[in-house]
Amino acid sequence: MSITDDILKISMSEDEIKSIVERIGKELNNDYLDKDPLFIGVLKGAIPFMTDLMKQINIKSTLDYIKVSSYSGTKSTGNITIKGDMPNVKDRHVIVVEDILDTGKTLLELKKLLISSGALSVKLCVLLDKPEGRKYDISADYVGGKVPNEFVVGYGLDYNERYRNLPYIGVLKEEVYKK
Repeated sequence: MSITDDILKISMSEDEIKSIVERIGKELNNDYLDKDPLFIGVLKGAIPFMTDLMKQINIKSTLDYIKVSSYSGTKSTGNITIKGDMPNVKDRHVIVVEDILDTGKTLLELKKLLISSGALSVKLCVLLDKPEGRKYDISADYVGGKVPNEFVVGYGLDYNERYRNLPYIGVLKEEVYKK
């Protein structure tokens, strides 16, 4: 059985994702010209988005990753855990790259941590925004697109570490995660 059999519908096609990445790349190039930003990808979900986004960036910049977790299955636990080393953000303009802004807990706590660690500025760049899932007062500075309150996977987003490799964003069939 193919993983595509578990997908109810496609929310965002490969072509739509490509257009979004190009648009956000242009915005970032314009906004951060001569600022030498540090891009920090949130592992593991941001890897495809970050990889494609960095191909669009033509300004001086550096990149790093941070591993942050707040999910168990389909639900946010409400607690974030940072694993591994914290990137050096002192006196840097930081752009946090994430796959989805859902409850807001992870990105809110991460943003606070980066600011308290000496970042000059912290902006959030997300492929997807799920406003219906928001529980905290936070918004992203760069947003690819909005998704309804459905469980989406693909292009880095997962369900129990699966489906990240889909080249599009799809809605997972409920029977897959209600087993």
